[in-house]
Amino acid sequence: MKAGGEHRGSIFVEEAKILMQQAYEAEQYVLRFQAPETAKRAEPGSFVHIRCATALPMRRPLSIMRASADEGWVECLYKVVGKGTRLLADRQVGESISVMGPIGKGFSPTPGRRRPLLIGGGVGIPPMVFLADRLRQDSSMQPLAILGSEVPFPFKARPSTLVIPGMPEGVIATMPLLEDWNIPCRLASAQGYAGCFDGFVTELADHWLQSLDEQARQEVEIHACGPTPMLAATARLAQKHELPCQVALEEYMACAVGGCAGCVVRVETDSGPAMKRVCVDGPVFHANTVFPPDKPVEKAGLFH
Repeated sequence: MKAGGEHRGSIFVEEAKILMQQAYEAEQYVLRFQAPETAKRAEPGSFVHIRCATALPMRRPLSIMRASADEGWVECLYKVVGKGTRLLADRQVGESISVMGPIGKGFSPTPGRRRPLLIGGGVGIPPMVFLADRLRQDSSMQPLAILGSEVPFPFKARPSTLVIPGMPEGVIATMPLLEDWNIPCRLASAQGYAGCFDGFVTELADHWLQSLDEQARQEVEIHACGPTPMLAATARLAQKHELPCQVALEEYMACAVGGCAGCVVRVETDSGPAMKRVCVDGPVFHANTVFPPDKPVEKAGLFH
């Protein structure tokens, strides 16, 4: 079954079998389900709209963390924050859930920017993992991931064996999956977790960027997903270093296919400000269009 209008043929509704429901601290879960049509078309930054339970008709949007086109599965990370995700956490392996996806425009790395800097915060981590998975298929790319959380990470961090010049001494914690992919990664938190940078992801990113010479810095492009204040800080970081930056916005959604316009944000365009739908015009936008340098954060992006 296809969902539609202008997106007919690119968004599918599938009855997806749950393959894995893995619990982590702070009520975080990694959900894997069989959804072949979604898996074939998923892109880093796209998301799925899931019916958490038959008794709850309104769906919930979840970012895609991984997808296997060959095996037909999709993986999402989510945190229990309300009734919908609470019901989703109760679903068991072998059960079926209704999934609509993939939805949205994803990240588009710029050719020639061979040092992508991936910044993810909290439930903004999944798109960065998906993007890292895609980038590792291109041997010319040298991505670096900086991930942050103020609750325990949804994985068991371990010391990295990959040296990253320019990192503060003692900042050695990494995400095992990215380490196994040979992608350098460092973690940040203000909670005092071992091996993590004590502060914001943007502070650690700034430290690394300042360590680069001018030629290396010109090869960087920033990609980010996370809470709005983090994205605003990331936009300012990109402006400081005069770097291109793409951000994946988080917003409440109803239909998620562009029909209700309940997720619109103000975006600066060449012809002036416009209201864009996060679900299908995004969720990825160029940072300076939603967080213009000449406007305060409360007047930009998600605040409308």
